[in-house]
Amino acid sequence: MDAQGGKDIGSASPAGLIDTHCHLDMFDDRDAVIAAAREAGLAAILTIGSDPGSNAVNIEICRRHEKVYAAVGIHPHDAKDFTGETYAQMKAWIDSSPPAPGAARKIVAVGETGLDYHYDRSPRDVQRNVFRRHLDLARETGLPVVVHSREAKEDTLALLADSGIRKGVLHCFSGDRETAEKAMEMGLYLSFAGSLTFRNAGNLREIAREIPDDYLLVETDAPFLTPEPLRGKRNTPSFIVHTARRLAELREVSPEDIARITSLNAQRLFRVGEPAGEGKIAYAIRDSLYLNITNRCTNKCSFCVRFHSDYVKGHHLRLSEEPTADELKKTIGDPSAYREVVFCGYGEPLLRLDVVKTVAVWVKEKGGSVRINTNGHGNLIHRRNILPELEGIVDSLSVSLDAQDEETYNRICAPPFPNAFSGVVSFIREAKKHVPCVQATVVETDGVDVGKCGKIAEELGVRLRVRKLDLVG
Repeated sequence: MDAQGGKDIGSASPAGLIDTHCHLDMFDDRDAVIAAAREAGLAAILTIGSDPGSNAVNIEICRRHEKVYAAVGIHPHDAKDFTGETYAQMKAWIDSSPPAPGAARKIVAVGETGLDYHYDRSPRDVQRNVFRRHLDLARETGLPVVVHSREAKEDTLALLADSGIRKGVLHCFSGDRETAEKAMEMGLYLSFAGSLTFRNAGNLREIAREIPDDYLLVETDAPFLTPEPLRGKRNTPSFIVHTARRLAELREVSPEDIARITSLNAQRLFRVGEPAGEGKIAYAIRDSLYLNITNRCTNKCSFCVRFHSDYVKGHHLRLSEEPTADELKKTIGDPSAYREVVFCGYGEPLLRLDVVKTVAVWVKEKGGSVRINTNGHGNLIHRRNILPELEGIVDSLSVSLDAQDEETYNRICAPPFPNAFSGVVSFIREAKKHVPCVQATVVETDGVDVGKCGKIAEELGVRLRVRKLDLVG
């Protein structure tokens, strides 16, 4: 099991970031630039081609430097120079990567390609035709596509939809909310660059704040788009930490959370980096430490992240075996180093009531605060009122209400118990007698009346927290 001990939150330069878009071919001092990126904690760099010359240079760079990868493509500015020979050369480069059996693939994407109707340095019909050829190449090779789109929203989305491509990224995203939603519907990632830090980027920051973790990437587009507070300087991959910090502030997580989330997404999309190991039994998000004590659950909620992913905020949580109380204590380290220690996991923690109680007592003795995230089935599981057993050792409970009535609850959550919804409501009502802070939660999903859920919470005398479907986990 992968254990995380001690506290590592909010450092100045979050380690593990992957710059998913830069132009190393444009740097005369590229070796020094790469070294500085490594010193800043970057795990990998994707250097992007824009014309035949830059493609060749980037391929040579990535062959000489470990953890540097390349994309081959023709920028829409240079689409007018695209020929059949250009396509054949790009295909040959991709076919030669990996160069030998067992070697790591170094050409991992097709691009930069797309449409630029702002400068129109190539005729628009030519841009569209060349974009189609790149999409053909991505489909033929199975590689993701790196897309540039400026003032060409409708044509970009239409060509992507027609291509059937489902692996790629809209780099240096600057579009509106509709563009973001349609791109994600096609399975495409959105990558944010230094422009996110600019003063006039209010609308862009709103989108960056709200898109789901599973679609988020970060880049520099170096040597362009230097982030604040370094405007006026040449941008380099090492400056990505400033964009990552701004993204973390917007999403109310730590820079380390952003590094982990975006790097996992980059690894998935471009197939770079090391695969995840064993599921974590403890993981930090913001200034809280979460304990993953079981993957078992009594509900089969339609919105639950565990049915489509092994990850929450970049943490691999699929357990091969359940941890003991002693393993959890060792992993936690000093519980007072965190704002709270949260029992949650990929399942229902109160299925392991004895472990929860043992570890909670220890956390309290060590000066920590305890929260339990639960589906409210504790009394149904154990066929008794377990809440008096939590008195004095649990500071707060977050209980999933998840519906406004029994019928809706049964449809969405598929519980194994009859009258489970009534049981959850009773659990919340009883919890107030034994736990200082109790809140109910509900997920915004089809059929759930949040207003009615709010009235139930009000009647129970607890706060209701509404969670967005895409951010559940």
